[in-house]
Amino acid sequence: MSPAFEAEALAAIDSLYRAALRLMRVPADAEDLVQDTYLKAFRAADRFEPGTNLRAWLFTILYNTARNRARDRARDAVDVDSELVERATDAPPSTGVPETPETLLLRDTLAPDLQAALDALPEAFRQAVWLRDVEEFSYAEIARMLSIPIGTVMSRISRGRALLFQHLNRLRPVNA
Repeated sequence: MSPAFEAEALAAIDSLYRAALRLMRVPADAEDLVQDTYLKAFRAADRFEPGTNLRAWLFTILYNTARNRARDRARDAVDVDSELVERATDAPPSTGVPETPETLLLRDTLAPDLQAALDALPEAFRQAVWLRDVEEFSYAEIARMLSIPIGTVMSRISRGRALLFQHLNRLRPVNA
């Protein structure tokens, strides 16, 4: 692995962490996902094609790793503690994401209304909109990352943006 490859790969760590946090919703899980992504990327550095988009390649690894983890978790047996469920239904709602410097930065970076609207999007739309409008990947790169057709990417972005617009438009004061 060349020092240039390593330096360019590590330059994307903040973007990868933001994407991982959006996927995992728990900072520790996001950190683990980013670590696994870099481990896989560095092990496969010889398979990276110079001249192509390294950042997009890393995001592809990140999304594939997250998808594999979700599939593995879905296979795990679920133990339900009914007493815990009862207590949780009586507790006030929580976002489930602990306050960390990273989550505070993300929250402060986006206007609160926009952040809430993004968080309210279904995951498939949120991923596509985030990768296009925040991370600025091309439709083709997003399609490869998410392993979906480019037409599906365009549809998800269009529908996600429409849902964002509807959500934010409801917050506007009505002029009488």
